[in-house]
Amino acid sequence: MKNVLWSFCAFVCVAFTSYSQTKSIEKGTYLSTNKGQKIKLNLLDNDKYELVFYSGDYEVKGDSLLFKKPDKLADVFDLEYSKDKNIKSKKVKVKFLDAYNSFYLGTQSGAQDVVYQKIKIDYDANPSQTDVEVEIDQPDFMYLVYEGYDGKSSVCKYALPKEINQVVVKYSPDVMGDLNISGYFDAKTNELILGDKLGKNPLVFQSEKNAIVAGSNSKITPVESLVIPYFTYPGKEPLLTEDIVIGEPVDTTAADGDWKVDPPMADSELPKVDFKFKIENNLKDAIATTQKAPNKFLIVYKDSKNPSAKADFDAFIKDQQITVGYYFYDAYKPEFDRFNFYLTSKSDDKWLKNNKIEGDPAIVVLDNDGTVLATAQSRLRDKSYQLNYYDPLCKNLEKAQAFYTFKKLSSSKKPNDDNLILAFNKIAGLDVPYDYDPSYTDQNSGEFKIDYPKFDKKQIDQTWNSLIVAHQKDTKPNMYLVETILREIKNVGFTKQFFNEEKILNDTDFLAIDYLIKHADAIERERATFNATENEVHLIGNISSEIPNALSQSNYLSIDGGAAKGNFSEEKVISVYKKLISSGKGNYDSYKYYFDYLKSTSPSGDIDARYLKEFDSFFNTYLSPEKSNALEQLDKMYDSVEESSEGYYGGWKAFKEYCSNACNDAAWSVVKNSENVDFLKNAITWSEYSLIISKNNAYYLDTLAQLYYKEGQKEKAIATQKQAVKYSTKIEEETAVELKEVLSKMQNGTY
Repeated sequence: MKNVLWSFCAFVCVAFTSYSQTKSIEKGTYLSTNKGQKIKLNLLDNDKYELVFYSGDYEVKGDSLLFKKPDKLADVFDLEYSKDKNIKSKKVKVKFLDAYNSFYLGTQSGAQDVVYQKIKIDYDANPSQTDVEVEIDQPDFMYLVYEGYDGKSSVCKYALPKEINQVVVKYSPDVMGDLNISGYFDAKTNELILGDKLGKNPLVFQSEKNAIVAGSNSKITPVESLVIPYFTYPGKEPLLTEDIVIGEPVDTTAADGDWKVDPPMADSELPKVDFKFKIENNLKDAIATTQKAPNKFLIVYKDSKNPSAKADFDAFIKDQQITVGYYFYDAYKPEFDRFNFYLTSKSDDKWLKNNKIEGDPAIVVLDNDGTVLATAQSRLRDKSYQLNYYDPLCKNLEKAQAFYTFKKLSSSKKPNDDNLILAFNKIAGLDVPYDYDPSYTDQNSGEFKIDYPKFDKKQIDQTWNSLIVAHQKDTKPNMYLVETILREIKNVGFTKQFFNEEKILNDTDFLAIDYLIKHADAIERERATFNATENEVHLIGNISSEIPNALSQSNYLSIDGGAAKGNFSEEKVISVYKKLISSGKGNYDSYKYYFDYLKSTSPSGDIDARYLKEFDSFFNTYLSPEKSNALEQLDKMYDSVEESSEGYYGGWKAFKEYCSNACNDAAWSVVKNSENVDFLKNAITWSEYSLIISKNNAYYLDTLAQLYYKEGQKEKAIATQKQAVKYSTKIEEETAVELKEVLSKMQNGTY
C-alpha cells in the first residue's frame, strides 16, 4: 500500500477566485460581453492569466482555476452623454443607474471651489427605487465620488462636452472583487461564465476572435481618478450614522490645480493637532531644518513662470497642514510627518542649474543631507496625493536615501565597522523591490524620477565577507548584524535590494550562519528587546527556525534553477543541520526542513537509511512515549513551536497529523524498501506511535500489520490487517481492495 501523501503546510493568500468547468477551458484571449467590453481575460501557455491592466498567476487544479485578486481601481464609473439640439435648456440631467447612498456629485465652474451634493435615495417613499436623477447647471467639470465603508473613496473628475442635455452614470466596481463564486464554460454560446449558473450578474467572456466590440462616441472618460482616504467637504454628513464610525474625516486635496476640496469648517471637525510646517526663506536654512529630522525629506518647488506661485504654494501648504494634522489624530507623530517644503526664488537659480533642474514647474526631493533623490516636471498640487507617509513614493525615497548613504560610507577609505553594519542593515530592511524600477520613469511624463546609485556586486560581496570574517571572534552578538544576516540568507536582504536578484547560499553565507549558531542563546535572550527598539522596525525570529527556512529556500532555488546564481553545497547544508541539532537547537522546524532536504537529495528521491537514522534521533528526543504520555510529549513540543512556523499554522490537530504521518512515512519506507530492513524494530515503534496519535487509521494499521509480518509476528499481523480492512470504508476504493488482497496473502501464506 502506498503511504498517505499528506503535506503539512499553510497557504496565506489574497482572496482567490475559483471556478469549475463543465467542458474544456482553452487557452487564449476572452473579452467581456456584459461589462462594457473593456475587460480582457488572457489564459496563457505558461499558466499565467491577464485581466485588463492586471496580470498574475493562475493555477489549474482539476477542473478549477485560481486567480489572485488585483488592487482596487479609482475609475469606477461608466458615463455616456446625449445631445438634443431641440432642447435649449442650460441644465444637464444626471441619471444614476442602480444608485447607492454613498454616491456624491460635484460641480465646478472655472477655478471656483467644487460644490458637492449627496445622492439620496428615499427608500421609505419608494422601496423599489434604484435610479436617481439630478438636474444641474452646465459645469466645466463634474466630479463623481463613491465613498467606501473602509474609509477609502474613489474620486473621478470629468470635463463635460458643451451643450449636452443628459449624462447617464453607471457604477462599475472592481470586477475582480465580485468574482467570489464558481463558473463554467457554456458550450452552446462558446462563453466563459464567471459566476453561478443560477446566480445574478455573472461576468461573461468570449474568445477574442469571436467577440464583437461595441463602440460609442458618447462615452466620457475621466481626466483624473484617485482613491483617497476619508473623502469630505464642508457640511458633509457621515456615511454611517448612529454609533457606527469609520474614522476621522480628512481633508481631500485632489490632483488637479483647480481640484480643491475645502476642509470642514466646524471646529469639532478640524484636526485636534494644530500642525504647521516650518517654511524657510532660503534653501540653506530649509536643508538645515530638514537635517534636524532624520525621517523627513525636503520638497523643493520651482514655479518661476507662474505669477501667483507664492499664493498657490501657500494655499497648498495650508491644505497639506490640515491633511497631515488629521493623520496625527490627537498627538504629533513623526512617522506621519515625512516632508518639508520650500519654494525657490531667483537666488536659487545657480543651485538649480548645477543640479540640472531645467523644467518649470519642477519638483526636487532632497534627503536631509541635501542630496537630490528624485525630480518631477509637475505642479506641486498635482503630486499632493503622493506626498504622504503611505504612498509608495515615500518607500522609494527611503530606498534612494539608504543607497546614497551606503555609497558615501563604502567609498570612504576606512569606514567604521559599526556604521557599515548599520548601513547594510538599513538596506536589508527595506521593502522587497518589485520588478518595476521608478528610476526608468520618463521625465516628460510628470512622474517622479528617482536616480539610484549603482554598485559593483563583486565589491559589495568583498565588503560583506570582510565584515563577517572580522566578527567571528565576537563574544556577544551584534543584533544589527544578526538581522542583516538573516534577511540576506533568506534572499530578502541587501543583495535583493542592490541587484534585484536571488542567490544560492555561498561560503560567506555559511560563515554568517556559523555566527548565528555560535550566538544562538544570546540572540534568543535579546531578540524580543531588540525587536521592540523605539522608533525602529526589527523582526528577528527564532534562529532554530530561521536558519532551516533559509536553507530550504536556497535548496529550492538550486533545484528550480531560474535566475538564482551559485552552487548549493550539500555537505555544508547537512553540516549546518547537524550543528543546530548537536547544540540543542534542533526544534520542530530544524528537523522538518532537514528531513525534507535528506529526502530530496537521496539518490532515489525517497526515504533512505541516512534519513531513517536522523529520524530515529528526532523520534527518541521529542516523540518517544517511553518518556511520558505520547500526547503530553506532543503537546509540549507544540507549545514550543513559534507562531511564524509552518507547524503552528494549521493548529493542534494538523500538528498531530503531521507527526503521526511522519512516523508512518518512515515506517512504510521499511516495508517497501528492503535496504531499510535494519530499521525494522524501530519502524514498528514508529508505526505503533502513529496509531496512538491517530487511532483506527486504515493506512497506519496496514503499515503496522506488514511490519509485524516481516518480523515474523504473523498472527498479530493478520489481526492488525483485519482492523485495517475494517476501517477502510472511508478511504479510496482502490486502496481498500489492496488492503483486502494483503490480508488474503497473509492468511494463505503467499505474502
